[in-house]
Amino acid sequence: MMKIYDAIIQAKIENRKLLAILLDPDKIVWENLDYLIQKIIQSPATHVFIGGSHVRNNILDELIVNLKQKVNLPIVLFPGNPSQISDNADGILFLSLISGRNPDYLIKHQVDAAPILKKTQLEIISTGYMLIESGSETAVARVSNTKPLDRNNHDYAMYTAQAGEMLGHKLIYLEAGSGAKQAVPFEMIKKVSNNIEIPLIVGGGIIDLQGIQKAHEAGADLVVIGTAFENDAEFFNT
Repeated sequence: MMKIYDAIIQAKIENRKLLAILLDPDKIVWENLDYLIQKIIQSPATHVFIGGSHVRNNILDELIVNLKQKVNLPIVLFPGNPSQISDNADGILFLSLISGRNPDYLIKHQVDAAPILKKTQLEIISTGYMLIESGSETAVARVSNTKPLDRNNHDYAMYTAQAGEMLGHKLIYLEAGSGAKQAVPFEMIKKVSNNIEIPLIVGGGIIDLQGIQKAHEAGADLVVIGTAFENDAEFFNT
């Protein structure tokens, strides 16, 4: 099987747009898991991301094992802290919060995670993570104690993404935050996409299929949908 990152690069070369469904184990209604899995299978998703702010490891493992029994998609960890690592997944976005200045989220958590990851078979994908102002304080901003980037300063977002690329990150992730009131501006997506070579992920605040399409058209290589799907498993049928 092709590695997750190689497949993302190949899709970018071929201009095939990708879609990830983000699941927070703490928000899963376990009695409805089979129904949720069926909806994921029927959706246009190309990846499943797993993560949240306060995930317990036993729940993480249980969810991934259940998903892998029925869903033939890459399962990628999107961790909120070093405890959210499971060797049952296929890969992990190894995040550095390059939009913030909190050293814990720039490097400390990564140092703590390194010896754990070394014992796994996970594909580790270095990702420059950028939190963008979204109209309200999101869980990411609260937990990381960092200030989001100004949603109107597209140049500064571009420079931050370029710095992440120069540092060697394989992906850039523009994040409005879980349950954000406003998604990442399409103009910012376009500005960043046009000025970096590596794939661009965009997530947070996208509430409908049109939002996914517009983010793709603006230059996102992979769009992440989380809260909207959590709230309505029929999201892709509307």
